[in-house]
Amino acid sequence: MTIHADLPETRVPSLDRDLSDRRALRNMIQTGLLWVIALAAAVPLISVLYMLITQGGARLGLEVLTALPPAGLEPGGGFGNAILGTLVMVAIASAISVPLGIISGVLLGAIAPTSRVSDVVRFIGKVLTGFPSILAGVFVYAWLVLMMGTYSAIAGGVALAVLMVPTVMLTAEQAVRMVPQRMKDAAIGMGCTQTQVIWKVTLPTAMPGILTGVMLAVAGASGESAPLLFTALFSNYWLGSFTEPTASLSILIYNFSGMPFPNQIELAWAASLVLVMIVLIFNILSRLIGARRV
Repeated sequence: MTIHADLPETRVPSLDRDLSDRRALRNMIQTGLLWVIALAAAVPLISVLYMLITQGGARLGLEVLTALPPAGLEPGGGFGNAILGTLVMVAIASAISVPLGIISGVLLGAIAPTSRVSDVVRFIGKVLTGFPSILAGVFVYAWLVLMMGTYSAIAGGVALAVLMVPTVMLTAEQAVRMVPQRMKDAAIGMGCTQTQVIWKVTLPTAMPGILTGVMLAVAGASGESAPLLFTALFSNYWLGSFTEPTASLSILIYNFSGMPFPNQIELAWAASLVLVMIVLIFNILSRLIGARRV
């Protein structure tokens, strides 16, 4: 025997946005304002990129990327030595700052996170993140350039390393702190020492985050100019030794942009585009590496 009971009709709620609802109207207005603010913030970036592409893109070519800067009214030329000098000084800075920053980050995040030494180092690192870059150049000039008696790629690399260390250190600390505690406890439960836990568990797990900080520090150092004015200066020739004045893209842009010669001004635009592309590549790499974080 089947009994048919009259079931009450269930109303399916409408998913359409009702503008008469105050919350829906407020949400729509705030969303629109956020889009307007985001587009307004993107206008300067888009404008700069447009100017660099239109002004400097037409001059890019193999000769520009491999030739030496022209002198005076000479046509042609390029800034190959400036690209090489920038890469060399960033490499020197990375060789100094990356090991030091990672070791300091491990100290702050894993070995002694609450000690007084860690508190002092952490405070100094945060202060140095806002340290004016030109003061780093003055410091290295007084400490290294005067001692060596010459401007050099080594001094430029040391000045950039001073600016890179805080970024690498603080990023490494955060990456180490984000390693799940259960992974460390499991390694200790298997009989690993603290050193083995750091080398076999903490560092491999935190490496994507550490590399993200390294890429961001390298990108920032690549575009610095003020420290290099006091340490590496500039040169119109290829780098022959690490102990001689060295060309860089940022200083070349600074020098050529103020000259009255159209050829040098065009090279300054092209060098600006190349420098932005280098910084963009490092930022993209940091994003790709950061996407792999645990």
